[in-house]
Amino acid sequence: MPAPFRTGADDMTLPGRNAIENALRERHTPEIHGMIKKAKVGIAGLGGLGSNIAAMLVRAGVSDLVIADLDIVDITNINRQNYGIDQVGLAKTDATEQQLKKINPYAKIKKHNVRLNVSNISKIFKKCDIVCEAFDVPSEKTMLITAILEQCPGAKVVSGSGMAGFGRSNEIVTKMMSDRLYICGDGIDMEDAAGGLMAPRVGICAGHMANTVISLILGGKI
Repeated sequence: MPAPFRTGADDMTLPGRNAIENALRERHTPEIHGMIKKAKVGIAGLGGLGSNIAAMLVRAGVSDLVIADLDIVDITNINRQNYGIDQVGLAKTDATEQQLKKINPYAKIKKHNVRLNVSNISKIFKKCDIVCEAFDVPSEKTMLITAILEQCPGAKVVSGSGMAGFGRSNEIVTKMMSDRLYICGDGIDMEDAAGGLMAPRVGICAGHMANTVISLILGGKI
């Protein structure tokens, strides 16, 4: 049995790019992996949804990501976001890149540590095939979705809406709102959900969103 790969600074025995590519081809078939690898995906917001979506997509073989967030990792984020306690205080863009490089050190990650607005959204995500909206504030969600649909012709948006609390796992669903907009969640405002934000339910919604992205890449039904 081969020795486990380690990622410490004193150990350079990382698997090569070809080894990772071959493993993904074997798991998904060469055709499917080729389609996933070609896709360029944007993620707006790197909290409970965005940070977990990013990790799921890279594990699935997406290797060209554009990520954007202005926030830093706070200790209160650890209960549901894809960060470690050692990353508290880091910019979420940097912390996310660290996490993704542990999964695939050869993935292309374009970071934007900025506040997204109507003036810069199209510049940041203009080359993306699909953009995941992973904001917390409803007005910012609307702003991002509107800007992508109006300013980035052809790009599709996968948005999250409602995933707080506990229980009701099967109430989180994916809906096709148009041929370019898909919304995942239960539609319940956080104020109306018991228990605040918890990792399992946030993870379910993030899984819906990541699965929708992969399905769109592969031309499947949602």
